[in-house]
Amino acid sequence: MISVILCTHNPRPDYLEKALDGLQRQTLSESSWELVIVDNASDPPLDRQLFLSGHAGGRVVREDALGLTQARLRAIREAQGEMLVFVDDDNILDPDYLETAAAIARDYPQLGAWGGQSKPRFEQRPPEWTRRYWGSLVIRELTGNHWSNIHYLHETMPAGAGLCVRRNVAAHYEELHRSGERSMILDRAGSQLLSGGDNDLVCCAFDVGLGAGTFASLRLVHLIPPSRLEESYLLGLIEAIAYSSVILRSFRPSVYPPDSDRGLRGKVADLLRLTTMTARDRRFRRATLRGAARARRDLASVND
Repeated sequence: MISVILCTHNPRPDYLEKALDGLQRQTLSESSWELVIVDNASDPPLDRQLFLSGHAGGRVVREDALGLTQARLRAIREAQGEMLVFVDDDNILDPDYLETAAAIARDYPQLGAWGGQSKPRFEQRPPEWTRRYWGSLVIRELTGNHWSNIHYLHETMPAGAGLCVRRNVAAHYEELHRSGERSMILDRAGSQLLSGGDNDLVCCAFDVGLGAGTFASLRLVHLIPPSRLEESYLLGLIEAIAYSSVILRSFRPSVYPPDSDRGLRGKVADLLRLTTMTARDRRFRRATLRGAARARRDLASVND
């Protein structure tokens, strides 16, 4: 059994409908997978019958603790499958996505987490300057398959959209939170743009002695509204990613040494680098530095 998990908070109805349509078109037999929709404090609550009309084995569970992390943890507790597939409410899976994911689970027993390509579907043509930030919007195109057991290696680190994990990997992630080892929560909560929980979940595969990989044969479409291409949104996103990256690396100090302030020499180098940039590039670089500095301060306060 595969558990397909869709966590959502106040979703756009048209996007969610497209995501559910994509699930209904899956070539994998409906008897081989279940659908778990986690309504994460949506207001008003989701209409259970409306969203489950296309899948007899589906169910909606309500999680009132706001945040993607809390929604995922609830989903892990609810799921019955030996493989979990996390789908965002703005993702449209290719029809063979689940069938391909199941084949990877069978053919690559050494992997505990894997994912694939995420191609954009824009409502409006995006400004060309935004292209360099598309990776931060979970846009990813692959030309081949890659896997490893190396922490945070980009080529083999699957994204949260369409992420597949084995049951024991998800159980380890849930235990880290239940035991209090994750005192700092990452991932989005309401309007906050924190991220990194999916990377932490992937790294749980390494914790239990498995690897992670990316496969070009796994494909989905990511629906992207114009608001996510505005400079103000991207600046907030880049700052949040920089913050989350520092926190994420602090979770496994045996893999990464503690992050530290760059010191006077590093700050001078940063200032000199800023002088060679365009005004927009300077704004994004400052956002990155702000996020990392704020994370270091928060870690220091937690450790005091």
